[in-house]
Amino acid sequence: MAASAKLFSKYHLNAGKKLISDLSAGGSTIKVSLHTSSFTPNQDSMDSYADLTNEVANGNGYTTGGATLANKAFTQSGKVTKFDADDVSWSSATITARYAVIRDATPAAAADQKVLAYVDFGEDKSSNADTFKITWASDGIFTHTVA
Repeated sequence: MAASAKLFSKYHLNAGKKLISDLSAGGSTIKVSLHTSSFTPNQDSMDSYADLTNEVANGNGYTTGGATLANKAFTQSGKVTKFDADDVSWSSATITARYAVIRDATPAAAADQKVLAYVDFGEDKSSNADTFKITWASDGIFTHTVA
């Protein structure tokens, strides 16, 4: 499934207040968690991992908190800034998810782990003792374009 994310409204505020780590730095931990169709993303009010609900159950190939993104890159070309990383997968997993949420998991406390963006798969996506994979869009996980 090819996916590109929608930013949470608080992303820009939190970035401006330096509450988000350097997204491409080696010392930062950016994670993606999976959530069921019972989760309702609210771009305007959700601020941190503590605000998220209905995460896929721990076990069966999924660990609560999600997967760490590898080979993160935050780049700019002209008026477009792009965040990207390697595709992410859970192998030998039995998972049903509707949403994926990307967050800065560098801080230890869930309330300090700021949400960045989310993906709506459009419907439940499942794996049954197989690989559950998110393939990020060719233009990155998310982009910013200035006028």
